[in-house]
Amino acid sequence: MKITDHIGPGALATLQLEEVDEHILVVRMNRPEVSNAISTTMGRELIRVFGALEADPTLYRCAILTAAGERTFCGGADLKQRERMSDEQFGQQHYLFERMNRAITDCPVPLICAANGSAVAGGLELLLACDFAYASRNAVFGFTEVKRGIMPGGGGTQQLPRTIGIRRAKELIFRGARFTAQEALDWGVVNRLCEPEDVLKQAIEAARDICSSAPLSVTQAKKAIDLGMQTDLRTGLFVEIEAYNCLIPTADRLEGISAYNEKREPVFRGR
Repeated sequence: MKITDHIGPGALATLQLEEVDEHILVVRMNRPEVSNAISTTMGRELIRVFGALEADPTLYRCAILTAAGERTFCGGADLKQRERMSDEQFGQQHYLFERMNRAITDCPVPLICAANGSAVAGGLELLLACDFAYASRNAVFGFTEVKRGIMPGGGGTQQLPRTIGIRRAKELIFRGARFTAQEALDWGVVNRLCEPEDVLKQAIEAARDICSSAPLSVTQAKKAIDLGMQTDLRTGLFVEIEAYNCLIPTADRLEGISAYNEKREPVFRGR
């Protein structure tokens, strides 16, 4: 497996990695007995994995974030681990989680969330950090932090309003309210609802479709969307054309044109 040469020494205690069709990496959170709650160890391991993808974007053409079990994708931070933490320890752990969320958000290859169950608090922040998400029909979502004396601190107050609108996001966050899978679909939090046993299958199908496209083209399109959406339209258009121009001298651009004219499937090499 390519990723194991890049994440450093030591086995992963809270994650399972699976390589699909050479170009797809499945990252599975593996603490189902505690709703895949994010512990300090899991935070460090997610940084290792996604840091490796950022360091070498050629390792894979697509990644999928999912979890073990059938009912819960992720229930947020491990509150039992936080029970006896001092303020200093709590702050140190949260800074680790900030780095974790940035590593996932900055993943250079397309990242699909396959939410096999409910995603609340930090679990919903992980989902929103991905490029798009498929979810189980029985999943429940929400930011419940205000019921625990804190607030979303892993991107939730920024990602959710950008996804569903400010006023609806304020209502949900202020009330600590949960919402259904159908509402998540209607509001654009997830792209598709699936039967529980089909969530990962459909995410892999989408990943395979992405992998059939020119990898440099997909990477540049992702960069243009992510950077451009943080600016005004005119600046975003400049971001887009800068990303586009990088593709003109590539071998994949020539291959795409040749394959079309020769009426065959293109073979993209990522160069």
